[in-house]
Amino acid sequence: MHDIARLPVIVQSDQTILVEVDNPLYEEARDVLSGFAELLKSPEHMHTYQLSALSLWNAYAAGLDQDRILPSLANLSQYPVPETVVQFIKDQQNRFGRLRLVAAPDQDGLWLTSDDALALTQVSRTKSALPFLGEPLPPGYRVRPEYRGLIKQALAKAGWPVNDIAGYEAGAPLSMALADELPDGQPFVIRHYQEGAVRSFWGQGRLDRGNGIIVLPCGAGKTIVGLGVMELAQTHVLILATSTAALHQWQKEIVDKTSLSPSQVGEYSATVKEVRPVTITTYQMLTHRKGDVFPHFEALDRHPWGLIIYDEVHLLPAPMFRLTASLQARRRLGLTATLIREDGRAEDVFALIGPKRFDIPWKSLEQEGWIATAQCREIRVDLAPTRRESYALAEDAERVRLAAENPAKIPVVKALIEEHRDDHILVIGQYVSQLEAMSRELSAPLITGKTPNRERERLYEEFRKGRVPVLIVSKVGNFAIDLPDANVAIQISGTFGSRQEEAQRLGRILRPKRQGSRATFYSLVSSDTKEQEFAQKRQLFLCEQGYRYDIAHATDQGAPVERLVPVIPFKATQS
Repeated sequence: MHDIARLPVIVQSDQTILVEVDNPLYEEARDVLSGFAELLKSPEHMHTYQLSALSLWNAYAAGLDQDRILPSLANLSQYPVPETVVQFIKDQQNRFGRLRLVAAPDQDGLWLTSDDALALTQVSRTKSALPFLGEPLPPGYRVRPEYRGLIKQALAKAGWPVNDIAGYEAGAPLSMALADELPDGQPFVIRHYQEGAVRSFWGQGRLDRGNGIIVLPCGAGKTIVGLGVMELAQTHVLILATSTAALHQWQKEIVDKTSLSPSQVGEYSATVKEVRPVTITTYQMLTHRKGDVFPHFEALDRHPWGLIIYDEVHLLPAPMFRLTASLQARRRLGLTATLIREDGRAEDVFALIGPKRFDIPWKSLEQEGWIATAQCREIRVDLAPTRRESYALAEDAERVRLAAENPAKIPVVKALIEEHRDDHILVIGQYVSQLEAMSRELSAPLITGKTPNRERERLYEEFRKGRVPVLIVSKVGNFAIDLPDANVAIQISGTFGSRQEEAQRLGRILRPKRQGSRATFYSLVSSDTKEQEFAQKRQLFLCEQGYRYDIAHATDQGAPVERLVPVIPFKATQS
């Protein structure tokens, strides 16, 4: 037992949890809490986590339950856990899966049922669910198959997660296996945590394991998990990627690491329209519409897919929620580095794609050598006096951009590139005009959304080979780029306080390095501005994963030499 006087946690009746950062048990508490709560704030000395229905539902789906959560809280808490919090945790577990969606007894559609008559009564009084409830089918209600996703979506928002065990279409059969060796003759071995993720998603192939989300850090091989699930499914597969570059990476991985031939793997993009046993397309293609019609979605939906894989599922665009609601009869696998959605639609991902089935702390994989050891550093850059005056007089929206495009960041970037002259460096930003100026100053190539796919892939390949030591990328570089030798990222601007984006950008440099070298992630922030406030929010997810953010201040010459705060794991001076 721990010494009560030294315990790091205080659980409050409003379902927030305070954690003392300087406590020797801080890391243990952080690792426990990340399984069922979300980090809200991380100032110097006391971090704040939040329990929510959704965080607990995902914990329960991933194998945690109240018999593990409550003792963990009690063992780390300075004071008794409030009874209201204990009851909230129990209530959410009691609600989780109490409603079931199954095949109707007469095989005519679906049946929403429960052993709890009062729960069904409450559902019948839930306005958002009423349009999707058919005739009473005691105990419960008939649900038309086309409403399968919509009823789950409505009830999740109302606080009632539905256990969907209505079964899935088998899809057209496809014989495939993982390869024994790679094209270069090296043996191909699936890693232990990747096997664990595949098993957690698939279970024993039971009806309740046809959907769900696997959470693994960038660089940890989420694609391999997708291939492992494909091997178990033995059916035609539709893969949704974030870009054409990501589509091509999936094609290469499938051909290199499975028994499938190139002729069995199709590309469905703006330039190529192939529908094959395994077909890869992009979210942009599926959500392209003409009037009220989604022509590409309708063309692909006619095929007998047995499995749909959503790559980077946390980026699922809003129109895809509507389309995904009609795909509930197919098995669905979501792959992501973080379940965070800044638009508040995490419940829709839960209802329509599935709950979290597997998660593993980033630091655990770092310690095992599966992802690179990373150092994170925030560098604060002053605004010039004239720009400070403009900033003071500007409206809030204009202030954000004035701070982000601070010209004083250019000499800092130059100094960092000189310091890392032997490394592979990505410069990442939000604003194209800023990136164009940086490209001119550094004489380095730039990739934006307007760069043709062929040119993007050429530059990525030149970067991989070391012929381009510095590559500047817009937000198109946030995800799904396979650049294993990239070991330095310099972030010069971002999307407000996006925790999701911060995690994705660090992920660009987390693939293991050949000599085991460290990765370094720099974030340049204009001092005493809204950008500094956003930076503190952006870093929340990585702080929760155990990353350290040191904070330094740039000198007049641009070199970051003055360390302001030795950060363990994240502390920031307050503006």
